[in-house]
Order: sequence, then C-alpha cells, then structure tokens
Amino acid sequence: MNLEKTPRALKTRLEQKETQILGPRACFSKNAVRRYSERRSGTEYRLAFSADADRILNSLAYTRYSDKTQVFSLINNDHLTHRVLHVQMLSRVARTIGRYLGLNTDLIEAVAMGHDIGHTPFGHDGEHFLSRLTQSAGAGHFHHNLQSMQFLDVIERKGKGWNLTLQTLDAIVCHDGEAHARVLTPAPPREFADLDTIVRQIRVGTMADVMPMTMEGCVVRIADTVSYIGRDFEDAVRLKIVARDQLPGNCRERLGATQGTIVFNLVTDLINTSIDQDFIGFSPGVADALKELKQFNYKFIYKNPLIKRHLTGIEDIFKCLFDRYMNDLAKADGSSVIYSQFLNGMDDTYRLNHSDAEITRDFIAGMTDSYFIRQAPDHMRPAPIDWV
Repeated sequence: MNLEKTPRALKTRLEQKETQILGPRACFSKNAVRRYSERRSGTEYRLAFSADADRILNSLAYTRYSDKTQVFSLINNDHLTHRVLHVQMLSRVARTIGRYLGLNTDLIEAVAMGHDIGHTPFGHDGEHFLSRLTQSAGAGHFHHNLQSMQFLDVIERKGKGWNLTLQTLDAIVCHDGEAHARVLTPAPPREFADLDTIVRQIRVGTMADVMPMTMEGCVVRIADTVSYIGRDFEDAVRLKIVARDQLPGNCRERLGATQGTIVFNLVTDLINTSIDQDFIGFSPGVADALKELKQFNYKFIYKNPLIKRHLTGIEDIFKCLFDRYMNDLAKADGSSVIYSQFLNGMDDTYRLNHSDAEITRDFIAGMTDSYFIRQAPDHMRPAPIDWV
C-alpha cells in the first residue's frame, strides 16, 4: 500500500491544509478532543468535526427535527417553518460567516446541526411546560441546549452516545440565541470536566449565560438569531398576524422588511465588523436595529395571544404524560411505551445514573409534536387549526 494514500495520511494532509487556509483564530481539527478514545481512530480519514457532523446527521434525534415546532404549531399551513428548516438555515448562514472570517466550517456545521436537537415538542412553550414539571420532580431546570448534549453525549446509540468532540458539545451547550449581545468574545479554553460542571450549574439554576470557548461557537450563537428573526417575521406575515409596514422605521431602514434582506444585511454587517477581530459582532447601529426587531417579534409574534390560545391544552398533556410515565416507572410497568420505545435495550449505566424524573424528561423531550399528541388521551388531543 502506498503509505501516502492511507486514510491516516490523507487525514494528516487535510489537517495540514487547514493551517494554510484557516485564520489564526480558527479551531483546528487536529486540536479536537473526545471524551473517550476510539479504536478506529487509526483508520479514520474524516477530520474530527466533519465526523461529528456525520454522527449528528445519523442520529435518531436529528430525524425527529422534521416534526418539531419552531414557533407556530397545530396550524394547517405547509409553508411554516419547522425546526429542521431553522437548523438548515442556521448551518448555511453560520458557515457563510465562518468562511469569510477564516474559521473552521466543519465545526460550525456540526454545532449548527446539533444545537436544537434537545428541543421539546411544541418549541419554547413546550420547554417551559416541561421545565416546571422537572423542577417539581427534583430534576432541575429544563433547558433545550443541555438536553441537546444529553441526547448526543448520553442517550443516542442506546445509552452509549456519539462521543462527540468537546468543542462541538461546548458550543451546543453555550448557543443561547435568545440573549441579545452586540459582540461575543470566546471564553478561555475548557476541558470536559469544566463543561460537565457548567451543565450541572445551569441545571440547578446557579449559572445562566455561558460563552462558547471557540470563535466558531460564537458564530453559531450569533447566527442563530440571524436565522430565525427574519424567518419568524416572514411566517407571521404569511399568517397575517403582522404586516410589513408595522416594522419600526429604523428596522426597515437598516435591515429591510423581508427575510432575504434582513439576513443579507445582518450577515454583511457581521462579516465587516468581525474581520481580523477577536470577537464576533455587529456594528452599533445594526445591533440596535436587531434589538428593536427582536422586541417587535416578541411583542407581536412570540407572545401574541392569537398563537397561544391553544397551548393551555398542550400544557395539560405535558402534565398528564409526565405523571403517567413517572407512575409507570415506579410500578416497573414493562408494557408502558416508556419501556417499549425508550428504555428497552438501553445501556444499564443510563438506568443506574438517572432518576425516574430524568428518564421521563428525556423520553418526553425527544418526542415529535405528532407522537406527543398520539400519546395523549383522546379527549385531550387538540385539533389542527385552519388559520384564516
């Protein structure tokens, strides 16, 4: 065999090429760290973060993205954004930014693909409903970013996890796209023990917002907002919840009034502001316009009573199912779906290391919208809404 063409040699060549192509602030693939060593590492020809993206794409949790709410749920309209489209859009936007800033687009892609994989059915509303239940049951706060790591690092592959790199998991845990910031600066380097401590502290409520330790993680975090803010507005216009001319004048002037122009202007400003800097950020004027747009969306879309009126019934289903599965676990009822469709075949260490409340959390959080509704008693199942 030609040693220069072995998988290991080809991988080394690609790692060397990264040092020529990427900028000095990039996270290089050769510096990737996994929690556990892998037997096939000697024959692995993919770069570490590229392998992470492949593993996430092939996860069962990724498959379920296609039937999870982004903002609007139970509405009969095939053109509304679901979670899977948001993830794809974020991946594209973030990689565009990263490419112009000389960053590692493989790492960016992996983080973007996995960042929302822990979302509950029915979006952020479902997240709030489940968090109330987990807190009452002693399992701490529920956060979808922590649950994303829980799925990818612990639950997938029947409790073995995907052994993703520290850099990918760190950025997923620290991706909070809800918080508004003009600039993001990476945190100092971490180890797995540091990341595990952060997860525990966020879970119990002693820590809140945490910055990623890589520039790539910061790009995904800030591009998360870029990806959803205009798209959510576009969906709301399609449903006639808002009109384009309702946008504040400063937003229309600086960002535009359509999804395409909003993304283009935000990405252009991010690139121009962040080139050759130790941070990722917007110019002051664009940051102010984005903050105003986000406030507009919260007032007229995210907290609009029109799209919340059916969610009381959804919260009732969350409580019903949580109580049911907790009871099934307490009775060791092997006929329950929490056994047949989740626990059966799971690695023993998962069952030993998780309380009944944590197991119930993990099962419900992984459900798609339609599966969640199918588990509800007939009299509690909501009907789809024909939006006029």
